[in-house]
Amino acid sequence: MEWASLSAVGLVKKTRIHTMKTSITTKTGDRGTTRLFSGEEVSKDSSRPNAYGDLDELVSILGVARCHCPDADTQQAILNLQRDLFVAGSEMATAPGGLERLGQRIDAARLADLERLMTELEEAIEIPNGFIVPGGTPAGAFLDLARSVSRRLERRVVGMYADGELDNDNLIVWLNRLSDYLYLLARSAEDKPTLVKPE
Repeated sequence: MEWASLSAVGLVKKTRIHTMKTSITTKTGDRGTTRLFSGEEVSKDSSRPNAYGDLDELVSILGVARCHCPDADTQQAILNLQRDLFVAGSEMATAPGGLERLGQRIDAARLADLERLMTELEEAIEIPNGFIVPGGTPAGAFLDLARSVSRRLERRVVGMYADGELDNDNLIVWLNRLSDYLYLLARSAEDKPTLVKPE
C-alpha cells in the first residue's frame, strides 16, 4: 500500500489506497465480446450484457439518489436495495448451467422483504392521486429516474425469461415490485409532489 494526498473542496487529506498490481484494462473485450460470470464468451450486445448493463446503470443512479437523501433511513434503504441488485445481476450474468456457482439468488425471502418494505412505506406516506411530474427534490428526481431505468431492466429480463434464458419466477416478480418501491421512495423524499394536473 502507499499513501496519496487527495484534494477536494480546498481540503487536503491523506488517505491510504491499495496499489493494484494489474491494470483494470484487460483488452479481452476489444473484439466486442465479454465473458459471463459462468465463463461463457458472448457478444456485448447479447441479452445478458444488455440486462446487467441496465442493472449497472440503475445501481449507479441509486448511488446518486442516496447521496442526495438527507434522511439516514432512506439512505440505508437505498443501499440495501443496491446490494440486492448485485445479487440479481450475478444471476443475469450467469448462464443456466452455472447457477450452482451462485451463493445467493433473488428468492422468496427477498421478495417478501421488499413487499414488507412497500407496505410500511404505503402506511407512512400519503400517496398522490394523479400522475407525478418528477423533480420535487433532487433525491426524489433521481429515485424517479431509477424507477424508469428499473422498468427498462424489467422489460429486458421478461424477454430473457420468455426465451428460456432465465427461470427464476421470484426474480421476475421482484423486478415488478421494484419500480413500485422506487416510486414510493421517491414520494417519501419529496415534501409535496408536483401533479401533472394541479389540484
